[in-house]
Amino acid sequence: MDWGALAGYWPFVVGLMVTGVISGIAAGLLGIGGGAVIVPALSNALLLMGFDAEVVQHVAVGTSLAIIIPTGIMSARAHHKRGALDLDVLKLWAPFIVLGTFVGGLMAGLYSGDVLRIVFAVMAFVIAANIIFAFQTKLMGHLKGSSITHRISALVVGYVSSLMGIGGGSLTVPTLVAFGETMHKAVGTSAAIGVAIAVSGTAGFLISGWGVDGLPPLSIGYINLLALALVGVLAAFCAPWGAALAHRLDQKTLKYVFALFLVAVGLNMLWEVVMG
Repeated sequence: MDWGALAGYWPFVVGLMVTGVISGIAAGLLGIGGGAVIVPALSNALLLMGFDAEVVQHVAVGTSLAIIIPTGIMSARAHHKRGALDLDVLKLWAPFIVLGTFVGGLMAGLYSGDVLRIVFAVMAFVIAANIIFAFQTKLMGHLKGSSITHRISALVVGYVSSLMGIGGGSLTVPTLVAFGETMHKAVGTSAAIGVAIAVSGTAGFLISGWGVDGLPPLSIGYINLLALALVGVLAAFCAPWGAALAHRLDQKTLKYVFALFLVAVGLNMLWEVVMG
């Protein structure tokens, strides 16, 4: 594609820039990598541009994971400066998060675009319900001292996160809260865990998408370089703003903001499936 043709995509470029700002603030505020914003925004944009629906969701998920790398680093640093990062938990989770995410990224090509959307939506609703009703704490709270439970949780979170294209915060935060962390420390630690998820998941999607037909221009595997550059830079720049805001809110308010955000995203994904 020549530069003249690329210039015709300026509405897409502006949309990506707005997505970058919003996802960066969400990353710092909620301890997520911003994928819950990036995936639906990018998939909708690519669908409107006429790309194959079967490829679009994979590109959105894979690119989202790549974008989360700089966003997560900036968010984690901001939380670490405020003492809201549990290094012991991070060391326990990291190897198993990487394994689960890499396997999920490699297997993503086996699933259709609609399957990935349904996984995203269903998990968003489950996570939101858990935040409000805290059923995970009741089920897992007594296992908080078990290293095995932490490792199994990390594997599951990594695998599901890679299929959703998120940094795992929407899964990691309530899990860490169930294991006894405060909401603020769970958010900060989740941001760092999200970096491990993003690196491993990006590698998996790059490999599984290599040579696939019908990819958008400037894509390597399922990673779109234009979206990576625009959204990634702006999201990383804005993540510290969200982290600062998070530490001004009380834990109850932060939980409800998180839950409402997930419900909205889940409904958007189901709408895409229904409308075909």
